[in-house]
Amino acid sequence: MVRITTWNVNGIRNPFGYQPWRESRSYSTMFDILEADIVVMQELKIQRKDLGDDMVLVDGWDCYFSLPKHKKGYSGVAIYTRQAVCAPIRAEEGLLGVLCPPGSSTPYRALPEDACIGGYPSAAQVADLGVDAASLDAEGRCVVLEFPAFVVFGVYSPANSNGQRDDFRSGFITALDTRIRNLEKLGKRVILTGDLNVSREEMDTARAEEQMQNEGITREDYFASPNRRLFNQLVYNGKIYGERDEGREKPVLWDLCREFHPDREGMYTHWEQKINARPGNFGSRIDYVLCSIEMKDWFAESNIQEGLMGSDHCPVYASTKDVVDCRGEQVHMLDLLSPPGVFKDGKRLRPYSPAKDMRPLSGRLLPEFDKRRSIKDMFTRKPSLSASKSTSNSLAAPQDATAPELSPASNKRATAPVQDSVSTESLSQPAAPASPLGASQKRPAAASPAARPPKRSKASTGGPSGSQSSVKGQQSLMGFFTPKAYGNNSPKQPAKQPANPLSTAAEPPIPDASPSSTQDAAEASVANASPSSTQDAAEALIANTSPSSTPTSSMPTSSVFIDPQATKELWTMLFSKKPPPRCESHNEPCISFKTKKAGMNAGRQFWTCSRPIGPTGQKESGTQWRCGTFIWASDWNGPAAER
Repeated sequence: MVRITTWNVNGIRNPFGYQPWRESRSYSTMFDILEADIVVMQELKIQRKDLGDDMVLVDGWDCYFSLPKHKKGYSGVAIYTRQAVCAPIRAEEGLLGVLCPPGSSTPYRALPEDACIGGYPSAAQVADLGVDAASLDAEGRCVVLEFPAFVVFGVYSPANSNGQRDDFRSGFITALDTRIRNLEKLGKRVILTGDLNVSREEMDTARAEEQMQNEGITREDYFASPNRRLFNQLVYNGKIYGERDEGREKPVLWDLCREFHPDREGMYTHWEQKINARPGNFGSRIDYVLCSIEMKDWFAESNIQEGLMGSDHCPVYASTKDVVDCRGEQVHMLDLLSPPGVFKDGKRLRPYSPAKDMRPLSGRLLPEFDKRRSIKDMFTRKPSLSASKSTSNSLAAPQDATAPELSPASNKRATAPVQDSVSTESLSQPAAPASPLGASQKRPAAASPAARPPKRSKASTGGPSGSQSSVKGQQSLMGFFTPKAYGNNSPKQPAKQPANPLSTAAEPPIPDASPSSTQDAAEASVANASPSSTQDAAEALIANTSPSSTPTSSMPTSSVFIDPQATKELWTMLFSKKPPPRCESHNEPCISFKTKKAGMNAGRQFWTCSRPIGPTGQKESGTQWRCGTFIWASDWNGPAAER
């Protein structure tokens, strides 16, 4: 049994924030939990520079990516294949074949027939799309893999953007329909997987009838929307009003999940996160696993996995039978998923070989990942022979006779054993005589007759001897309440004032205090005092500071001391946000949203009930679902923040 799973992950690392993926944070473990052999992911939201070892070098898996060429954090599709089960014979990205394979300047559509998948839209069909062919394939929306039995499409179709990209969206769906029909004419079977961003009929969208009433459209108008009409002409049992379009006279794909569950309602695969619609199952079915009608009997099961969290979509899978009827012949499924000679009657004849079974589009063949199995290989490569000789020569060179004498600690560092690894700088530059200087010391410039005196920093300015340097910055809370004092030798000493004739000469002198000594005294008094006496010690320190060293000593002590508790309360009241309002029905804190719809209220914030929307999609009072509370943020005058 082979399982194919499709999942819009809404960011390739997004599932790791949820259970059960949070524990291991490994794609290999994720695929094992999904029990899948071919995994199709959409909306990766990364570029090539964002690819990491954990995404590409997944043990036992091969990977194929189509990433956006220009837009950052946008779309992106990947297909992972289990090496023990399957290996594609060809791999491409894009629908129209205008992109080039890695390391080639020839587009896919210009390659020989035996080197490409084929079925590309003709020049006339591309012209009818109404969009630029290069831009349509440059957004990272499609990966195509060909196996001996069928061709797999991994697709992320453009979403409805309020009418802003209707032409691009319609052009993409039309190109997809044309490519699939062309492959069918070539006699190739097709499996279409991914997020198509279109629902088939009313039962695939929650409260579709009410939505049609609110929009003022009829059921015929609903099915006549361009994308839905085109999609329903592609699949079997699709509902269509009127005659079929020219060139689409018959359906070619089978909706596996719907045909296995024809009457099941609420079988949704996507829920809007902004309104927290998933708990109430207010969603839509827009993710599919479709196959050619010819191979519909190859599958034993298909379903959704709505219980697996990690995205605003859920996985959808389809599992094949072990033995299938391939045009009148009973064949094991594994024989149809690898190049000839790999499997026979479901038994492997030769092991997986990257040289034979890996296609040029594989992520493992990207230059940054090629010939490297894991991240440990980056640190275990040994230097070349020439690099080792250069290193040994540099170590055997005589020492500089003019080097200054070192301290014992520096000598110890200089004589430490040299590591085996060699930096790229030592490989590209000629060997130089080894210096006895330590790693932390600088060599004086050879051209200067005398060494330049070291630059003095603020931290190195201290007392008269300069042996003790003050610590930079405030080191404790008490330092905030301790006024700065200036000593006689301090560089920040203010200009001396003329002697006051009214001052008495009997005042005993006090030793000069530098800023560092005052702060150290404050810290020492705080450290050695009990919690109850810390405040008294600070007041005593401030009161005993001399007038000559403390500019504010003429002020009363009570005006200098600031109550920290009162200060904390004032700052809390100033910067704390207003508490959110509470909803009317549940008396629970509301959540805030911002209006994005164009109009006079665009950009305004509002408060609403934090509970999820119910199955009806409407706000309800007196139930467990979201109530009708709505408050503009500008109208909310909440009480002061609780302290």
